[in-house]
Amino acid sequence: MAKEKVVLAYSGGLDTTYCVKYLSEDRDLEVHSVLVNTGGFSDEELKDVENKAYELGVKTHTCIDVTDEFYQKCIKYLIFGNILKNNTYPLSVSAERVFQAMAIAEHTIKLGAKYVAHGSTGAGNDQVRFDMIFHIMMPEVEIITPIRDNKLSREAEIEYLKSKGVERDWSKTLYSINKGIWGTSVGGKETLTSSDFLPNEAFPTPITKTATEKLMLEFNEGELIKVNDKEYKTPVDAILALEKIAAPFGIGRDVHVGDTIIGIKGRVGFEAAAPVVIIKAHHTLEKHTLSKWQLYWKEQMANWYGMLVHEGQYLEPVMRDIEAMMGSTQKTVSGKVFVLLSKEKFQVLGIESKYDLMSSEFGQYGEMNEAWNGEDVRGFAKILGNQTMIHKKINSKK
Repeated sequence: MAKEKVVLAYSGGLDTTYCVKYLSEDRDLEVHSVLVNTGGFSDEELKDVENKAYELGVKTHTCIDVTDEFYQKCIKYLIFGNILKNNTYPLSVSAERVFQAMAIAEHTIKLGAKYVAHGSTGAGNDQVRFDMIFHIMMPEVEIITPIRDNKLSREAEIEYLKSKGVERDWSKTLYSINKGIWGTSVGGKETLTSSDFLPNEAFPTPITKTATEKLMLEFNEGELIKVNDKEYKTPVDAILALEKIAAPFGIGRDVHVGDTIIGIKGRVGFEAAAPVVIIKAHHTLEKHTLSKWQLYWKEQMANWYGMLVHEGQYLEPVMRDIEAMMGSTQKTVSGKVFVLLSKEKFQVLGIESKYDLMSSEFGQYGEMNEAWNGEDVRGFAKILGNQTMIHKKINSKK
């Protein structure tokens, strides 16, 4: 009899390597591995992952590239919203997991598989993101989670794989690395504590630049189109180019602590040079080109958008409504932003834009008014405070 099919979300790391052997040999299933690339793999790395998958015994291995879709349908709005979770984390892994899960679900349906599997543990956010998307898109397919179900430590996984004859340099598994276009997450023993920071060697990009460097970013309706004097075909290309320039400074390294979907506090390290520079540059440009109430209401909506993305709720219909609102605000967010890069930090110097509302035609803050006179301000200030004055007068009598 033919074996039942299982589609496995596969990255080539320790957890998914374990899953291949467990599903094929212990569960006697026909394993079809899928790697969903969100901009974190080179062609050489993709080929290496494919070779290792077939060496482990998968029936088929498929690579699905969703980088452009990921940008158009999510990253773009993370930039429009200037979204940094808890003012720190650019949602590097949070956002990409949803798009990986959706692509895997579509592949599972295409293959007509009875099962789908992923290598998430029982103590993180990813298990909820994958499970929820799979349940929404294909509720009839059974989900298998070997690492979560068997409550395995990394050491136990390594011993199991050795018993199956799988020999690798497992020393490289000291840190868990997940790389995508919107940043790289780094997990290790330090992130399991509340006090320790990750060492330099834990981050994927070594610090090789120390001299300051000036940078120009140009945006068109909120999207990055130029880095220095070079215009790129797509914002994805511009983001990747900026990452190569800024990451060697050690910019964008941090440890985020926040509330997980399952209710516990968690820490994760990350390296995201391009995302943090883009978000801060974009936000500065917005402060010059948007009205006070545009900035206010967009920030409220962006906070909700970031939280829902983080918790895997990307398919909730209200997300499309928030995207429409944030997209509408970007019509005048065009211009140049000047940034100074230096070792482990950067500074936004200023902007140039034809939509800059800081126009000397109407006045210069703290210096000279051109569009009103002193009497106008005197009357305005009196009326503006009228209600509070009345409230104070009435209540002071009591």
